[in-house]
Amino acid sequence: MRPIRPSVTARRRGSARRTGSPALAALALVSALALTATGCNGDDAHADGKPSASADDAGGSGGDGKIKIPDDIRDKLKEHGIDLDKWKNGAWKNWDKDDWLREANDFINPIIQGLWDPDRMRRAEDPDKGVDDNDISGDQGVTDPTPAPVKARAVAPPYHANAATAGKLFFDSPEGTMVCSATVVEDPAHPGKSDLVWTAGHCVHAGKKGGWYRNIAFVPSYNNAGKSADQLQNATREEVAPYGVWWVDWAQTSDQWIEQGGATGGQGASYDFAVMHVTPEKGGSGKSLEETVGSALPVNFDAPAVPKVESITATGYPAAPPYDGQLLYQCQDKPGRLSVKASDPTMYRIGCTMTGGSSGGGWVERGADGKPALVSNTSIGPATSGWLAGPRLGPVAKGVYDSVSKKFAGQ
Repeated sequence: MRPIRPSVTARRRGSARRTGSPALAALALVSALALTATGCNGDDAHADGKPSASADDAGGSGGDGKIKIPDDIRDKLKEHGIDLDKWKNGAWKNWDKDDWLREANDFINPIIQGLWDPDRMRRAEDPDKGVDDNDISGDQGVTDPTPAPVKARAVAPPYHANAATAGKLFFDSPEGTMVCSATVVEDPAHPGKSDLVWTAGHCVHAGKKGGWYRNIAFVPSYNNAGKSADQLQNATREEVAPYGVWWVDWAQTSDQWIEQGGATGGQGASYDFAVMHVTPEKGGSGKSLEETVGSALPVNFDAPAVPKVESITATGYPAAPPYDGQLLYQCQDKPGRLSVKASDPTMYRIGCTMTGGSSGGGWVERGADGKPALVSNTSIGPATSGWLAGPRLGPVAKGVYDSVSKKFAGQ
């Protein structure tokens, strides 16, 4: 496929896929493919950031159920001139470019206990992104015909019984309170006891023009009973987050996303993935995320070429109209190929009507052994919806994954 023309616009849909409501570019004499991040919606009016705990209650989790700040996090905060009390009382809202932590090793996300209450979660919006017959080199730069739209189907509640590894990701950005989707994945360093979560890079980092997002938290089986938005008006935190709120104490995305990622045009989409390590907001019984939800998906970094994939299932919480972000949906389709940039790896593409908010949601394929494995995540889609594209996971993705796993291997 030819590289996307410079005049083509694409907007990331915030925290899920980069599919959103992009502003229309000036009319041109060529038909433009509007790639949008399938992502986050913002609502800063409700992002008051008021904490419900003291500064000593922020940080990693302790076995006594009290949240503590690891020394390395405390030191890093001091390095950047961040006063934790001020941060927890709203200083995190300062998005001045000089103070916006950007580099890979700058990630900090101290817990503000109680920040993600049911109302704040509900109001969060989507971010507006052949030698061997399995040799994928023949896919490079290739784009197949646009797939027919596949109507997303609602996952039957309880979600824990039908999509236990799926959840919703919440975070704050300069645009407001945002959402994405994410997936519990296995951790080779802790078999059966993983605390790793997979999502899109644009759900944790703004890319080349920004830095790390803040107050990032994962809620597995969000709204497990599948209640409507009206029914959730007075829902308790336990109803909205039956398996707890898990704060991200470390996140890593690709260097390519940090250097190239953009809200429009699909830049960096082939490397739009991230791996997070989480910890329970309130401490806990010592159970890992995987033990808590009862499942975690393996990740396939040698996923087959498109012709060899019979079908892929994408899962997420679409938040842009006609969806409202409260319910879990899935699309299943045989993938095609999409090349955003000829020099970058070709992406998987499927027909799907999910909108912004589904960004970061897992793409699952059943291998030859019949067992499901994560092979991609929602990254971009057109402004009009109808299809989604996700990066094919290869050596760069494996490097990110292995790095996060090894960082916590001895803990």
